[in-house]
This record gives sequence, structure tokens and C-alpha cells, in this order.
Amino acid sequence: MIPTLTDGVVTLRAHRAEDVVAAMEQSLDAESQRWTTVPVPYERTDAEFFVTELMPRGWAENTEWGFALEAEGRYAGTVSLRNLGEGRAELGYGAHPAARGKGYVERWLRLLLAWGFEEMDVRTVIWWAHVGNWASRRVAWRLGFTFEGTVRDWQPQRGELRTSWVGTLLREDPREPRTTWLDNPVVEGDGVRLRPFTDADATRVVEGIGDADTQYWLAFMPRDPGEAEGRRYLEQVQERLATQHTITWAFSATDDDRLLGAVGLYRFGDEPEIGYWTHPEARGRGLTTRAAALAVRHAFEELGLSRLAGYASAGNAASLKVLEKLGMQRTGVQRQAAHTGDGTPVDLVGYDLLAAEWADQNSTPMPRTDSAAPTNAGDR
Repeated sequence: MIPTLTDGVVTLRAHRAEDVVAAMEQSLDAESQRWTTVPVPYERTDAEFFVTELMPRGWAENTEWGFALEAEGRYAGTVSLRNLGEGRAELGYGAHPAARGKGYVERWLRLLLAWGFEEMDVRTVIWWAHVGNWASRRVAWRLGFTFEGTVRDWQPQRGELRTSWVGTLLREDPREPRTTWLDNPVVEGDGVRLRPFTDADATRVVEGIGDADTQYWLAFMPRDPGEAEGRRYLEQVQERLATQHTITWAFSATDDDRLLGAVGLYRFGDEPEIGYWTHPEARGRGLTTRAAALAVRHAFEELGLSRLAGYASAGNAASLKVLEKLGMQRTGVQRQAAHTGDGTPVDLVGYDLLAAEWADQNSTPMPRTDSAAPTNAGDR
């Protein structure tokens, strides 16, 4: 007998024949096909097999405890625990596009996990997701899963092996985040907007980090970047939010959302630091100084940091000027602590700014001119 589970808002129940149409809609969705193993192309017969044969068979053979998801009075997806034996289970789920972004997935999974641990004597649940499926990783994080790492070429998907993330949740673990996932809010002021990166920024990222000045001063950037490096940059931005390392914003003018550069707050677990790079189209317009000032304000007024550092190569006059316009004080020089893009050793000039100093300066408008060369901050 398949139980019905509910928290009063969402429900887990047995699959029914009338779920076929909605199940087909879900499996034809581009995101479902991107991240799951649904057949492509997908036919109505596939949905009928899934709903009326595959899911009931899992219960009959005790290999997979799969529930239909229901919210707002309609079928909204499937969630399951695959029985791996010895008190182990693998989590699997997929939501209909109409049910996403409403908090329902987390509710369904909480119901499922509580049932599995309490009623089916499950001790350990494992979660897998293809690298890049940030929605799934964030839900797993909220549920208390410990992120165990990345496994190369592991999960099969339509004839390929996908590199995947893996995490675990034990019966005794709290069902709450075990680490900090940094927020990446929109911040606006002085004609500039800091915003999260999107997939649409990839081309502009490649143009920015591939620019000759950026390539020269930021030796840690990939050499001669192309599309793959642009996508990898965007993945790294998300990874560093998830691991409490860096908040990296794309910045743009408030009247035009085109990417004009990046500004970041780095190394929260060590020495919080500001860094930036600028798309060549944006240089000489004062945008980088204003974007960096918004990030500094966020660091002190929203995150409560007491000190912020900044670094730039000794020869990078434009970048040094930005740090000085932020009100930062020079703290010293680390001799030959960095390299230019051609491998030449270069001194690194350090700066810092205290929250109290920022508060004293806050009534003075920030300067609006700089030539916006990249700083060395971000990946030393």
C-alpha cells in the first residue's frame, strides 16, 4: 500500500493514470531533459510506461519508493528514494515546470526524507546531480546534505557519462544548511548596478578576461579564453558562492544591463578582499570605482565586515588609483609576489580600509573617474 504524505500544502501520493499528460509535459521540458535521464525524443507511450508500470513496479519489487507530487490540486512531478539496501537510499526527483520556484520541491523532499528515515529505516541518503545543476545543489544544501565533492564522468545520461556532484544526509543529521551559501543580491547606486551573473554574460566575460590589459595584469585568468572558459568562469562564480569564498557581481549601468565588468568580495574565511576587472568598452567612465564603492558599502553595511583589503601590481597605475579613490590606505609592498601574464615577477601593493574609516567617508560622494584596469585581487 503506497502511503499518502502531506504537510497541508503539498502532497506525496501514488501515481495515477490521469497523471500521464502532466508527466509528459514535464519530460518534454528543456530543463528536465537537460538534467535527467528522460528519453529524448519523449513520446506519450514513455509517460504511460513511467506512470502506470515503472513507478508501481518499484513499489512491488521494493527497489524504488516513488511518489507523485501534488500541489495546487494537480500533478506536479515525481520524487523517489531508490532502495540500495543496508539502510541506504538514493534521492531522485523532478518537478513540473509550473511547480518550480515556489518552494514546493523542498517541502516534498522534507516529507519524503522524514518518511524514509522514520518508516523505512533508511540510515543514509545519497544525492547526485550533474555539475551545473545549481537548483538541485541549493535544495540539497537547504536540506542539510553534506557536499562530498565532484566525481568525474560518473552519471550516465543517454549514452554519455556526466561529471556529477554528490552529497549525503544521515538520519541523525539536522535538516538544515551545514555551511554558508553567500547571497548575491542586486545592489544599485550612483548609476551602477551590481547583479548576479547569467548565462547570457558568457560572451562578454570572454571579451573582458581575454582583453590584452586583463591578460597582462591578471596572470591567473585563462590564456586566450574562448566559449568553454567563459562558461567555466560562470560556474566558478556559483561555486564560490556555495563554498563561502567569494561574492562576485557582474556590473552594468543602471539603464543598460550589458556586462561592463566584475567586482568581487573574496576570501571570507581568510582576509576579506576586493577585486575587479573591467570590459574594455567601460574603461575611462568611472564605472569601476563606483561599482567597487557599492561592493565596499555592502561589505561594511550589510555583511558587517570590520576590514577590507585590496591588492594591485606595482605597475598597474589605474588599478592602484581605484583602490585609493575608495579611501583605502596603503599597507606595504610584497616584493615579486605576483606575475604578469608573460611571467614577469612584479611587486604587489597592499591596501586596506576599516569599517570606521568607511563610515567617516560615507558623507563624501565617491569620485567618478578611473581608467579601470583590473586588480590582481581574486585568485592569488
